[in-house]
Formats: sequence, C-alpha cells, structure tokens
Amino acid sequence: MSERPAATDGAKMMYLIARRAGVTREELVANWFANHMPAVIQGQKDQAVRGRRFARRYIATLFDAAADGTWPWDGVAQLWWDKALPRPDVPHGEPPTDTFQEKAAPYVPWATREYVVMDGELPVTPNTLNAPFPATRSGFFKVTFLVKATAGTDYDAFFAHWLDVHVPNVRNTMEAVGGFRYVVSHSIEPGNEPFAGMAELYFPDASGWDAYKDHITADGMETWVDGPGMVVLRSGTEMVGIP
Repeated sequence: MSERPAATDGAKMMYLIARRAGVTREELVANWFANHMPAVIQGQKDQAVRGRRFARRYIATLFDAAADGTWPWDGVAQLWWDKALPRPDVPHGEPPTDTFQEKAAPYVPWATREYVVMDGELPVTPNTLNAPFPATRSGFFKVTFLVKATAGTDYDAFFAHWLDVHVPNVRNTMEAVGGFRYVVSHSIEPGNEPFAGMAELYFPDASGWDAYKDHITADGMETWVDGPGMVVLRSGTEMVGIP
C-alpha cells in the first residue's frame, strides 16, 4: 500500500460562489477581482498587524461553463487558516458589504482538511504596473470534483478508502498521462456539508484530461460516491490574492 499523503497544517476554508439572478458572469468576476479581493487581502494584513488570526494564503478558481452552457458554480475561493473558522449565523452577503456581494449569492464557509498529493508548480507572477496582488494565472487545464457521499455513509471508512486506495490510483494515472498537480480536501464535518470533499486535478492542457479519462480504472470509490450528486467543473484561470 502506498504511503498516505500528509495533511496540510491548519484548515482550508472554501467558499463556493454563484452569481445572483440577473447578474452576468463578467459583472461577478470584475467585482470579485477589483473590489472584493483587495479588501480581503488588506483585511488579512490588518489582522496580522493586530496580532489576530489571519489567512496565510488566498486563491480563487474561476470555473468554466458546463457542456450545456450553465454554471453550476462560478468559482471557489480558498483561504488557508491555522484552524477551521466557525460557520456564521447568517451567510456572507446577507446583507452585502461590497459590490461583489451584491452580485454574488450569499455564501458560507466550508471547512476542509487538505492533502497535497502531487505538488506540481503553479506560477505566481505579481503585477508590476499595479498593486502586486490580486494577480491572475493560467496556462493549465484544471478539473475540480465536488464529491457528494451517499446517504448513511461511514465517513471514516470512506475517507480511509479515498486516501489509501483511490488517491494512489489517481496519482498513478495522473503521472502516466502528464498531470502535474493533484490536491484532495476532505470536509472536517462532512455530515453538515453538502459535499464530502473536493479533488483538484491539474493538466498542462485538455488533452491530459482526455487521456486521464481513458486510463483511470475503478477502485471501489463508487461504493460511497453519489454519482448524480457529484459536480465536475473545468477551469483554466485562477486569481491569486495571497500567494
């Protein structure tokens, strides 16, 4: 059996983002990048100066449209903290505190435990003619799985199988087809979340994903996964707030 990947210290807090009705994709993204991300970045700097807890990293992925032209989710913000944040009494954006939150549907934090299985390098290139961050990066093809478990799942058994059986299978397949980064995140309180976890697979381009689908073999993961409830999202752009 392959060695189980080590968990990243602290908690990876995720926020799945969808736009409000009547809001365009461009409106959402423009206000996320120009208005919301700078405020979050400055907020973390201020917290650090005051000796309070702060996020040490902040990355956002922009998801592409699904094959039918719809967006199940527009993106996800990921912030790395020393420990999980409590779920607020009301979702963020109720009421809105900036223009981004006027465009985005209210959202809640999702506390996860991260496992970096393949640590392929992603570029971090600060802006030179504006503030260094937020910046953007591309040049990859990313596939994100929002993994939903079947009703009554034994999460200890599920997560053990995911790490000890499924992860080696995916890693070996990724290595065979040229994938370069693979990250798994498990819900810290899976019984209270809509998804048990997330998997993020990075390829140099879409052909890697096509090859992956041709080569991956079943390993029993389907025993616990609610197939119809799983969401598969593709992306080629990330926004870097705190590298």
